[in-house]
Amino acid sequence: MALASTDQVLRSTHQWLKPLVHVLLRCGITWREFAELAKSTYVEVATDNFGKRGRPTNVSRTAILTGLVRRDVRKQRDILSKAPNTSSGYVTKASLVLSAWHLNPDFLDKRGRPAILRMSGEGKTFDALIAQAGGSDVRPSTLLKELVSAGAVRVRPDGRLQALKRDYIPHAMDEQLIRLWGTVVADVATTYVHNLTRTGKATKRLERSAVSDRMPPDVAPEFAQMLEKEAQSFLERVDQWLTDHETRPDDDPTGRQAVRLGVGLYQIQD
Repeated sequence: MALASTDQVLRSTHQWLKPLVHVLLRCGITWREFAELAKSTYVEVATDNFGKRGRPTNVSRTAILTGLVRRDVRKQRDILSKAPNTSSGYVTKASLVLSAWHLNPDFLDKRGRPAILRMSGEGKTFDALIAQAGGSDVRPSTLLKELVSAGAVRVRPDGRLQALKRDYIPHAMDEQLIRLWGTVVADVATTYVHNLTRTGKATKRLERSAVSDRMPPDVAPEFAQMLEKEAQSFLERVDQWLTDHETRPDDDPTGRQAVRLGVGLYQIQD
């Protein structure tokens, strides 16, 4: 197996960095701000992942790995120690609520479809659905507004609520969409890092694609429709499997720490 050269690694990095920088520019992030973030991230990863015998990497070794002087390493470590923790994965409360509305038997009608819900009160209500989905820290009126704006829920003339879509997809570059962008890109990158660096008997993680560069442009809309149908069907089966196998901390007497499992699909077109 031929080893990748530094130049090849940088060319590949440039390839995936371009769409990321596109978003940063759209959001008003300058290169100086990105450079400071990159510096902190270099120190964070070198400290956490390149130590010996399970211990954090010391300042001198971190400086050698990152190319920073030790003074800058200490400065970045101090910044990192005061920074808020970054979630390893992000799922919107709106998505959790829609998933529960479509899968939880307590909120389905006799035909197995999402039930028409009252906002509050006894029995099947939107308030109870939010609590069941773990969204009690969000105001129901705020969450409903988001779902209605995204076309996922309709307020009927009688005031009751009807689920129109299974998925919540915000359509503007708002806070939730940016957080989802970070999670999705990180998930793809983490899978590749695992497969590139795995050793011993570590299992390779699934990474597959179906791509052709000989497609006429006018079939793109048809492809998008086919992909939407087939991908949605697959993801719904995965969602059901995850729901059937998930556990809550108070349900597991062994006290085992839960892990995050899932799969992502995305359309390729350029």
